[in-house]
Amino acid sequence: MSRVPAARVAPAPPAVTPRRRRGFIRTYLTPKQAIPGRARLTLAIGSFVVVVGVWSGLAALVQNSSPQYGALFVPSPYQVVVTWWDMMVNLGFYNDVGWSAFRIVAGFLLAAAAAVPLGLLMGSFEAVRSFFNPPINAIRYMPASAFIPLLILLQGLGEDEKITIIWIGVFFQLVLMVMDIAHRVPDEMLNVAYTLGASRWTVFYKVFLPATFPEVVDALRITMGWAWTYLIVAELVAAEHGIGSFILIAERYLRADRIIAAIITIGALGLITDTLFAIVHRLAFPYVEKVRA
Repeated sequence: MSRVPAARVAPAPPAVTPRRRRGFIRTYLTPKQAIPGRARLTLAIGSFVVVVGVWSGLAALVQNSSPQYGALFVPSPYQVVVTWWDMMVNLGFYNDVGWSAFRIVAGFLLAAAAAVPLGLLMGSFEAVRSFFNPPINAIRYMPASAFIPLLILLQGLGEDEKITIIWIGVFFQLVLMVMDIAHRVPDEMLNVAYTLGASRWTVFYKVFLPATFPEVVDALRITMGWAWTYLIVAELVAAEHGIGSFILIAERYLRADRIIAAIITIGALGLITDTLFAIVHRLAFPYVEKVRA
């Protein structure tokens, strides 16, 4: 009796598990979890909208309660925008911005040129760190503004005094930040290079320094924000030009709208410099950006 071959049955396709949509909390409130790019942009714009909305509401409340003096002390965003345009067109405020930008760039570059090499040496060599760390640590707690009377005696009221204030405010903080960055380079990375036969100079130049550069740029980005603070402090004392000088003159004439416009200008300039540092970091160290993502 012949056997009838059994019909072959094709295996059933694997069951497709329905993809669960991530909830709001899982998407936006998970620690160190990336969120969609569109959401980041929306939140960034929304934060400015909230600030302007609160400001507008507060200005309207104050101006309604005091029609005569409300607009003088709490101007609305629209009033500040109109004032800012008038400052640029009729008061030459762009000249003050240029002077402040020059002082910032000069003081910051001079501080970075001294702080970055010294910080790398202090983080690399124990002898250098032991020699420089105590005095630098002590001086960094001294307010930069406390040096203004002494600098006026030594340098007068010219540009040197203002640039030196920025240098003092940036240098002593930046050098210790760079030292800490260099000190945290893993020893294993250097030992591997030594094992492969690299010399001390080769390890320092081709292994150690490249390992520190991404975080050094981050440190420069942070201290640039501090530089603007020290700039305004320097310009509030006997300056003929600059944003700080403009703010002081506006205060004498009770022009809160001009003061706010000048402060917002500082914030905008700081945001621009911060964005430039972020772009440089992204272009120069794309591998770091991928790891962070």
